[in-house]
Amino acid sequence: MDGSLSEGGGFGAPGRLAGPAEGITPQELALAARNHGLPLEALRYDVTPPGLHYVLVHYDIPATDPEGWRLTVGGRVLRTLDLDLEGLRARPAVTRRVTLECAGNGRARLTPRPVSQPWLVEAVGTADWTGVPLAALLAEAGTAEDAVEAVFTGADHGVERGVEQDYRRSLPLPVAADPARDVLVAYAMNGAPLPPQHGSPLRLVVPGWYGMAHVKWLRDITVTATPYTGFQQSVAYRIRGATEEDEPGEPVTLIAPRALMIPPGFPDFMTRIRVVRPGPVRLAGRAWSGHGPVTRVEVGEVGELGAEDGSGAEAWTDAVLDHDPAHPWAWSSWHTTWQATPGRHHLTVRATDAAGHVQPLAAPWNRGGFANNLVQRVEVHCTPDASAA
Repeated sequence: MDGSLSEGGGFGAPGRLAGPAEGITPQELALAARNHGLPLEALRYDVTPPGLHYVLVHYDIPATDPEGWRLTVGGRVLRTLDLDLEGLRARPAVTRRVTLECAGNGRARLTPRPVSQPWLVEAVGTADWTGVPLAALLAEAGTAEDAVEAVFTGADHGVERGVEQDYRRSLPLPVAADPARDVLVAYAMNGAPLPPQHGSPLRLVVPGWYGMAHVKWLRDITVTATPYTGFQQSVAYRIRGATEEDEPGEPVTLIAPRALMIPPGFPDFMTRIRVVRPGPVRLAGRAWSGHGPVTRVEVGEVGELGAEDGSGAEAWTDAVLDHDPAHPWAWSSWHTTWQATPGRHHLTVRATDAAGHVQPLAAPWNRGGFANNLVQRVEVHCTPDASAA
């Protein structure tokens, strides 16, 4: 059931920007308590443990029963499919290592701040997803000549900006039905059944696309002859500029390049400022892009940590990049050595992908706070001497 709720009752407010002096709201804190990011030290793992992988749940985690779960494939198809989990698992399965990133990652670093889930840079994770290729299911069903999109419906249900809805998104058929795109109907994560928060018992995995496309608690696939225009497709997840709130904008699709650093040394509890000793310090992390493999990672020092004005690095050093061709949809690891000297430093890292996209030094602002791949800045204090605590 989707539809407009005319009686607001305090909910369904339109999206807005935070005022100049407005802090994080109680509503945003409630969202942040429900959703969580990747602890940056967990970047050390090639594959993220499920409990450390980022989570964003739009509404409630639905109560699902794997024993009675069914997935339907219908609409503009030649043969309707009605499958239970046993039937899906009986089909040839594949496993793909895929990096997922929330489209709103970096939103809380924007000024003015779009009021929503207040992500910094931690909304990311990488897992080994096992399931049935979507292209195989669509080929089995057969698509009509006039088919243009596949629409995916999850079991999560709620209200957003006054619209009551199931969570629903679509993909163009050339993406959904292309075996080379590796889109999966997944039932396992890191070799185990999907955890509830990650979409048990079925979810979509769309390599290279931001997380809004990876519909969880998947229960229906409908092939359509016209583009889907539901809320999550035509209202949410659009890149809109600063002037017109109701402009159509451009759709959010492929992940922009990003590199993240494992914070070096050890942290101050409250500020998370890092402390290191003088001398060589190993810097390492991960980099990824939905537009193609990352081809370069650079590390440098920038101005004050709070300066999001494009302050450039004094010098960039190329890091050693390790890209595993066996996992083209997963992040790559990188490392370098930084010579720490006493004092305060602000380290940064940026990625360049095969399509020529480079992470920006100034935030790419938009009203929804999407695809903000501004470079990470890490404040590091180097103690006066190697023996200091």
